[in-house]
Amino acid sequence: MAFATARSLALKGADGHVIDVQVDVSPGLPNTTVVGRVDKTLSEARERVRMAINNDCGRWPATKRVTILLAPADLPKGGTHYDVAIAVAVLAADKQHDDLQPEHLAGWGFIGELSVSGGLRPVPGILPMVLAAAAHGITRVCVPEPQAAEAALVPGMTVFGVRSLAQVSAVLRDVEVPEAEPVVAPSASPLATWRGEDRLADLDLRDLDGLEDVRYAVEVAAAGGHPTMLIGPRGTGKTSIAERIPSILPDLTTEQALEVTALHSVAGTLPDGSGLLRRPPWFAPHHSATAASVLGGGTGRVRPGQVSLAHHGVLFLDEFPHFRSDVIEAMRQPLESGEVTIARGEESATYPARSLVVLAANPCPCGNFHGLSGGSCDCSEVQRLHYRRKLTGPILDRVDIWMEVRPQASGSGSFGPAPESSDDVRARVTEARARQAHRFRHCTWLLNSSCPGPVLTEHWPLEPEGQHLVDTELSAGRLTRRGLTRVQRLAWTVADCAGIDRPGREEAEIALALRSDDSARSLPARVVRVAS
Repeated sequence: MAFATARSLALKGADGHVIDVQVDVSPGLPNTTVVGRVDKTLSEARERVRMAINNDCGRWPATKRVTILLAPADLPKGGTHYDVAIAVAVLAADKQHDDLQPEHLAGWGFIGELSVSGGLRPVPGILPMVLAAAAHGITRVCVPEPQAAEAALVPGMTVFGVRSLAQVSAVLRDVEVPEAEPVVAPSASPLATWRGEDRLADLDLRDLDGLEDVRYAVEVAAAGGHPTMLIGPRGTGKTSIAERIPSILPDLTTEQALEVTALHSVAGTLPDGSGLLRRPPWFAPHHSATAASVLGGGTGRVRPGQVSLAHHGVLFLDEFPHFRSDVIEAMRQPLESGEVTIARGEESATYPARSLVVLAANPCPCGNFHGLSGGSCDCSEVQRLHYRRKLTGPILDRVDIWMEVRPQASGSGSFGPAPESSDDVRARVTEARARQAHRFRHCTWLLNSSCPGPVLTEHWPLEPEGQHLVDTELSAGRLTRRGLTRVQRLAWTVADCAGIDRPGREEAEIALALRSDDSARSLPARVVRVAS
């Protein structure tokens, strides 16, 4: 029987699926057919694989009928990474080598694109594919040599980094591996500079004078993962404090690091030799960015956008009202559910998007509303209303914290205690997150901002006085039902930051002040921390 099966992987979103590449080589009219809901890149694989075999390690069965099925047939498949699996299955089915039989392919996974000369080229998504392979019992994988380190991040997986199809064949046949020209990995996309090591690494909260109430707000936001809006005149420090939020976030856990690294692998933005990405990512797209770049999508294979690449990190949307309307409205889903689903024709992909979303806006288009920043506002009332209209409605009902950033008086930081450093604040954030992780240890979420409202009310209610205060705000129409849940979550984070076992009236008051865009409702002075 001239039949063999090799296994490769398909990606649907960030999830991998094992694909059986089944090849039948039989007498008949010479022809090669690829079936199984394949796209154009896979239809072209016939020529890539044929030339690679002929030029590197054997001969293509040109006088026979070759049928290639990628199963399951109902799953859409695309990409060039199936080339190696197709090639080894053809070689095994045609029995060109006595020591390469179909049974030798059991337990292996094959990932890589073939060149005409038989060389292996890197492909995106190696890490999530190898993770899926391990979950389905595959214990050995062949990947392009430049991506062997990335594949080796998966515990318990034996990884063979190879340069050519001839080397793959030699490994399977357990013979001496021939030399091959090294493959130069393509440089990562410019998006791979998300970590901002050159510009953001040295930023520290101690660099900013004043802004004590804003500091406290971003500490609570970082501790509980709460979406935050910073609004104030231009030049008041909105961008400066947002850029320092990553410095108060703890390192990613191993599980989180695998998630983040896998997403960047899918997007093709993983820096060469980076290993697991341990620091929370930072993204700040320009307000002219399209919905596909922010939310995800694109032509061909659906790729994650910056809201997903910032998973477990910070997504900063400066000048939020200037973003395109479709981007603003599309942010509802990630803010509400922590994931984003993109549909393109028959293809649909869901990516995690549990990032700390920070929005920033001026009070009017020119940024000088009522001269708060030392100038005069040139905007008409109609312009102001049009600008503010984008800051209302369902999208901002999903924002937990509203904080007005006011201009600081000249020399306001010259006297009194020095500002706290990011290290001091990060220690409190880490402790608050540890309290949440212990509380939610039997749940699928880790932070207060992700806890469903009904579960929070049933298992972790506020103290009666605090709940009464929040219910009064709801009855008066100053809170929506969604807003009620978000205030309860905020109250728990406030309590976690203060080391309190259960939030009461004081924590509810602070949560309402953080949630309110009413400047008359300010934070109590006792919660504004300044280092002694």
